Amino acid sequence: MAIDISIVVADASAEGVFPPFETTTFLSQLIWLAITFGVLYTLMARLIAPRLHGIIETREVTVARDLETAATAKKKAADAGEAYEKALAEAKAKAQALAQKTRDKLAAESDEKRTSLEADLAARLATAEKTIDARKREAMGNVRGIAEDTATAIVERLIGAAPPEGAVSAALDAAGER
Repeated sequence: MAIDISIVVADASAEGVFPPFETTTFLSQLIWLAITFGVLYTLMARLIAPRLHGIIETREVTVARDLETAATAKKKAADAGEAYEKALAEAKAKAQALAQKTRDKLAAESDEKRTSLEADLAARLATAEKTIDARKREAMGNVRGIAEDTATAIVERLIGAAPPEGAVSAALDAAGER
């Protein structure tokens, strides 16, 4: 079934005219062109164009709806962001107020305890000072007796005899006046 190309080329070259430009078939070609154009135009106008128009309108409506939805979502997100910032600021303010209140309360309790401790320590200090003064007076009262006993013992040891009883007391009184 091989076709010889040289025969086809020879047949076409024998006639010598390009088939669409052949004048004998020109009228029928124009008629078929008009019929084909009319059928294709009718198909386009009645079937394809309405479908395309419907698809384009649907797409425009969808895009507009999606843009509107996006704008609404953006506004809601902005409102939510503002509400979040406001709530965060309020929470910070409440936290700071609570912290300040707690600090004030703890400071007041600390001052109260410090005042109580200072009063307790002042009372203990006064009691201790009274005790020290009493013991000091008691010790000072005993010093004269100890000094008399010691002076008597020293004189007795130095001279070998005890001094007269009033002599040591008189000497201590004379030494205390200086």
